[in-house]
Amino acid sequence: MAKRENAKHKIDRRLGVNLWGRPKSPQNRREYGPGQHGQRRRKPTDFGLQLRAKQQLKGHYGDISEKQFRRLYHEAVRRRGDTGENLIELLERRLDAVVYRMKFVPTIFAARQFVNHGHVRVNGRRVNIPSYRVRDGDVIEVKQKSRTMALVLEAIESPERDVPDYLSVDFNELKGSFQRGPGLADVPFAVQMEPHLVVEFYSR
Repeated sequence: MAKRENAKHKIDRRLGVNLWGRPKSPQNRREYGPGQHGQRRRKPTDFGLQLRAKQQLKGHYGDISEKQFRRLYHEAVRRRGDTGENLIELLERRLDAVVYRMKFVPTIFAARQFVNHGHVRVNGRRVNIPSYRVRDGDVIEVKQKSRTMALVLEAIESPERDVPDYLSVDFNELKGSFQRGPGLADVPFAVQMEPHLVVEFYSR
C-alpha cells in the first residue's frame, strides 16, 4: 500500500488541495506545489482553471484513467439534464466510489484494491470490477471472510467521514444499499468541485 499512499500524496501536492480531507495530507503542512518553483503564484488562464477542475475531479476518484473519465463525460452529455450533475452521478455509481462512501475502507485507492481482490458482493454476487455501475436499490456488502480485516475495522471506526444520505449502511452487517443517484450538492467532497468547468474543458 506504500506506493498508493505516496501516489495520493503526490496528487494532493500537485493540485495544491487536501483532496480527500485527510489529516495526513502534506497540504496541511505546505500550501504550495512541489518542486523548486512550487511557491510561484501565477494568475491561471481559463484553460488552466478548466484543466485544474478536471484533474481535481478525476483525482478524487483515485485518479482514474483519462479514457474512462472521457467515456463517462460523453455518457453524461447524452443523458437528459445538466451534464455536470450527470457526470457526478455516474462517478458516484462506480462500485469503488460506493464502497469508499460506505466507509468500508479508508481511502478510494483502498476501495479499488478491495474490490479488485474480490472482497465485495453486489446483490449476493461477487463483483471484482471497480468501475462496475451500481443501480438504485443494489445491495453492497463485504464478504463474510473479509469483515474482520484490519483495514475494514479501521475505516468503520474512523470519525473522519460520514455516510451520505443517498446510501444506507448497516455497520453491524457491513452491508448497505444504494438509494438514489446523487447530485453535486449531495456528495461530501472535501474541496469544492466544479463540474461545469470540466464540461467547458471537454466542450472546447
